[in-house]
Amino acid sequence: MEPARDAWELTRARMVEEQLARRGIVDERVLAAMRRVPRHRFVEEALRERAYGDHPLPIGDEQTISQPYIVGLMTALLELGGREKVLEIGTGSGYQTAVLAELARRVCSMERLPRLAERARAVLEDLGYTNVWIRVGCGTLGWPDEAPFDRILVTAGGPAVPPPLFHQLAEGGRMVVPLGDEVNQRLTVVEKVHGEMRTRTHGECKFVKLVGKYAWEP
Repeated sequence: MEPARDAWELTRARMVEEQLARRGIVDERVLAAMRRVPRHRFVEEALRERAYGDHPLPIGDEQTISQPYIVGLMTALLELGGREKVLEIGTGSGYQTAVLAELARRVCSMERLPRLAERARAVLEDLGYTNVWIRVGCGTLGWPDEAPFDRILVTAGGPAVPPPLFHQLAEGGRMVVPLGDEVNQRLTVVEKVHGEMRTRTHGECKFVKLVGKYAWEP
């Protein structure tokens, strides 16, 4: 039996205060979005009591739903104003997708695993999100017929920025991507300035592998 709705809301509020705000995430739009999105809906029922803990959780197929702090940090680094078209690489559970949908005009999300894509699509539709589109395919190739994108978020770790993704990033746009080896990465902000790539890093992180033509082999 699930806790009452107000209990989930209190749990989310505590998560945001203790795990995000106290660690320096100050973007109020991001904090508000994460107070609204019901994270527990994006994990298996048996794990719902752990959904708001300070850790990632398995979602099947050797994939995870990221730690709430990481979701908040990556979202804040995108600096969304509300009018952007966002490309997300790695739909996974759909939780990060929902947070983006709260803050952007349009979210195009790619997932290479059909089962995860279908489950995420079902949950997002059930929650009433109408500004999300999900496609199954190789995320490192991007979504050319929807490009350019104002923002790109990659939710898996790769060895380098996939060239198609940088090509599909709008001039003046921003990408957040974990870069490194197959075990540890650094959270990296990529900006396109006069067609050139500028990068800066924001600390170490650990993500599942980015799999595809321009990343790690399956």
